[in-house]
Amino acid sequence: MSSEPPYERYWKIDPHIHCRDWRESYKATIYGVTRKALSKGIGAIFDMPNTDPPILGLDEARKRIRTADQQGVLQHYFLYVAATPSEMQLRRAVRAYEEIDRVVGLKLYTAPMKDLEARGIEEQSLIYRVLTDLDYRGVLAIHCEKYEMLSEKLWDPSRPYTWNSARPPEAEVECVKQQLFLAERSYFKGTIYFVHISTPESVLLIRRAKERGINVVCGVTPHHLIFDTDHMRSPESVVLKVNPPIREKTLVDALRRLVASGHIDFLETDHAPHSPSEKVWHPYLSGIRSLEIYDEVLRMLIDWGASENVIYMMTRRNAERIFNKVEDLLRNI
Repeated sequence: MSSEPPYERYWKIDPHIHCRDWRESYKATIYGVTRKALSKGIGAIFDMPNTDPPILGLDEARKRIRTADQQGVLQHYFLYVAATPSEMQLRRAVRAYEEIDRVVGLKLYTAPMKDLEARGIEEQSLIYRVLTDLDYRGVLAIHCEKYEMLSEKLWDPSRPYTWNSARPPEAEVECVKQQLFLAERSYFKGTIYFVHISTPESVLLIRRAKERGINVVCGVTPHHLIFDTDHMRSPESVVLKVNPPIREKTLVDALRRLVASGHIDFLETDHAPHSPSEKVWHPYLSGIRSLEIYDEVLRMLIDWGASENVIYMMTRRNAERIFNKVEDLLRNI
């Protein structure tokens, strides 16, 4: 009988990752990120569209697919297209989703992100309205932090834990409330996917929305489960700066309990490579190479009380079920 943990007996799926490449190939490439994922037992990765240049429609998505194919890793590669507050761009994005089999969904940013974001309720309302009018029924992944509640002036890089004050837990919670309201008001036909949730209150809001019949799911990252602000007390810990921030220990402990209880749909890495200089000096970019700690958090999930089935659902089956457009491709991995 094999002594390996059950989660090592199947290929896992990471529905949230950043491969860089193109103008940011000095940070990472699709090939390099894919090979790292495979070494961690992840057989499929879903790449985010905040690339340089960004993935906005059919042309960019096709180019991205060609890049993955040229690097020999297309079998394992899937991607999102951005959703910005532009009706023309949204039409392009939906067309890319409809015509390219490896486009898994759209991505909405509510916080600053290379000018891709929809900052206020009017811009966000436009996105939901247009997607509903276009009869979009796929996944809309959302980076959820309320723009009006962010305050960069509270950030002190010599005290990295202050990032938690600059982008407080309340900014995530209020944004989740707003997106759920907009989705209901617009009769959005797709699935809302809140990525890298960092607060237990957000998870409870999402759970109550599910009970009301809203198609909504959420994911959590290894770094939001392993680290808390006590790990960010030294200047060197600036490398743990991420969006949304690492939270206080009481919130992290509560998030772990919710994971163990099966209330979170995905374990997603949000692997976001930067060069060392970009992390420890200005501009102190947010993002962590979270694939490096993926296997560690899998072991910890068992210690926190997560069952084999909970881990399987979070790391494989929920992705097949929710991203059902590509379910056949995922099953072949």
